[in-house]
Amino acid sequence: MGFQLKLTCLLGFCFYSLVVQAQDANLLNTLDSITPPEVRYSYGTFKSTRVINGHSNERMPEGQLDVRIEHRFGLINQGYYNFFGLDESNTFLSLEYGIKDWVMVGINRASVDKTVSGFTKFSILRQSTGAIEMPVSLSVLLESNVEGNKWQYPDRNNLFSSRIAYASQVIIARKINEHLSLQFSPVWIHRNLVHAVIDKNDMFALGFATRYKTSRRTSFNIEYYPVISQSWDHQNTYRNSFSLGYDIETGGHVFQFMISNTTGMTEKAFVTETTGKWMNGDLHIGFNISRVFSLKKQK
Repeated sequence: MGFQLKLTCLLGFCFYSLVVQAQDANLLNTLDSITPPEVRYSYGTFKSTRVINGHSNERMPEGQLDVRIEHRFGLINQGYYNFFGLDESNTFLSLEYGIKDWVMVGINRASVDKTVSGFTKFSILRQSTGAIEMPVSLSVLLESNVEGNKWQYPDRNNLFSSRIAYASQVIIARKINEHLSLQFSPVWIHRNLVHAVIDKNDMFALGFATRYKTSRRTSFNIEYYPVISQSWDHQNTYRNSFSLGYDIETGGHVFQFMISNTTGMTEKAFVTETTGKWMNGDLHIGFNISRVFSLKKQK
């Protein structure tokens, strides 16, 4: 009887274990069926908030301050006398802060036309998979520029509003895979004052950009801004901005080296005031340095 009782208890325990495991499996399957799938967002579409000269879809996270220093040198085809343009320099200094993860603001000063600018960039859509399928990221840039040059004709009645220009841009980006990213960013630029009565106050351009990630910390960028409306300058002396760049990330810094036919570093400058021709060798070497500081404790 003792052996039969032990055998019965053992078989009963095994049966009970199988029943419990089956119930646990059914419970887990039920929970999986009612638990909403996770939203997986794309990150690092571009290395920085700029592709080269123009903005990317990236923004500063909440509480992060980006201190940017940018330089564009003189013409390479000036030769050794001007050390291939390095004897000349245009500078751009900027402070850019993430108010929330979806919105950032910035203020900057460029030596080109002694321009002071302010902007805000905010996210409307974010590329994602899972619970929310969103194929692209969509951001909007709003920018104002104030030129600080001395008046060309100081004796006449000059208005402060004549110094102001505006830029509005829609930025549509997609991270195709871990290596390739694409961006389309049409831009509208308005000047309160133009050179001649027949010149246009408004200009429209299409922005195209791509990034190819060559390693975990480096990438190659291309940026092109063809103007699609009549040039604001009736003499048609301006050209489309085209730039090549290479990004290197080193911890908290991002170094961006580029070659371009423009020295402009604001939308008004590089979209509407580029004069260089690639075919003539009217090119400039330049770089951007971005250093990020955390001003708010991360959650």
